[in-house]
Amino acid sequence: MKITYTERKCNLRDNFKQRVEKKLSKFDKIFSDDAQAFVVATVDKSSQTVEITIRDKSMVYRAEKTMPEMNDAVDKCVDVLGRQLRKNKSRLEKRLRQGSLEELVAPVDEPEDEDDFTIVRTKEIPVKPISVDEAILQMNMVGHKFYVFTNAETNEVNVVYLRDDGKYGLLVPTMGE
Repeated sequence: MKITYTERKCNLRDNFKQRVEKKLSKFDKIFSDDAQAFVVATVDKSSQTVEITIRDKSMVYRAEKTMPEMNDAVDKCVDVLGRQLRKNKSRLEKRLRQGSLEELVAPVDEPEDEDDFTIVRTKEIPVKPISVDEAILQMNMVGHKFYVFTNAETNEVNVVYLRDDGKYGLLVPTMGE
């Protein structure tokens, strides 16, 4: 796995990079050799944030944690990634190397049969093209954290969403791998 580091308001030491490589190496048997991990470290006044994103084939795994110590944040991120992999084990094995998830950390007490997602509600949405600003306004008016709409400029389906930092994001679909 290739690891790329991004430093924000800090300089990463070699021992931190070695720790990240050691922690992420336990995922090497799960992902292909082409997998890429992006580690973003940010230092603020009273906290340190580590964000780890792993891309392999068409799948993306992401974890972000803020802690007083950067090493603790890395540990928590790796734990979150491990839980994501265990939770979706049966689906992931079909896309990744067969049987490789068995060797990962011991399973968490979760329901055994998670092969199917249960849809409890289906909702129809209007497809009238609107602007991004209007979509954000609609999202805020209905009190949701995201809003699916047809973009008036591109005539494609987009999603606006409310980020944890209170700002907005826009999802634009592209053809994947």
